[in-house]
Amino acid sequence: MGKYMLIMRDTDEALAASKEIPFEQIIAAMGAYNESMMKAGVLAGGEGLTDAAEGVVVDFSSQPPVATDGPYGETKELFNGFWILDVPTIEEAVEWAKRAPLGPGSKLEVRRISGVEDFPADNEWIQKEAGWREQLGTE
Repeated sequence: MGKYMLIMRDTDEALAASKEIPFEQIIAAMGAYNESMMKAGVLAGGEGLTDAAEGVVVDFSSQPPVATDGPYGETKELFNGFWILDVPTIEEAVEWAKRAPLGPGSKLEVRRISGVEDFPADNEWIQKEAGWREQLGTE
């Protein structure tokens, strides 16, 4: 099995359109989607994010880095949430992504989550991270 992240990205237009849909309807659709993944045993985690206006951007273009309160100004897409799936292939992750109750202006980016096996086993930081994952129960 591998872990894949479904990264939800929405345009300003998609966010505006979602405000036209009753909140209870959105919660019900997302709840049913999440429940289907739980019943299939593939959902390892996921969260939605609050409005970008509540966020902060840390920009590393200068030293020291500069922190700026949201909103971000002009945006093409905003990262609005994620799911983590534990499935054998990226193709299966894509199939689950296609079932998400999202509309026009929304996208799900599907990315494999790196595992310890992707890095040199003799590196001290990789060994430490493996120990930390074991301690946290996230192995």
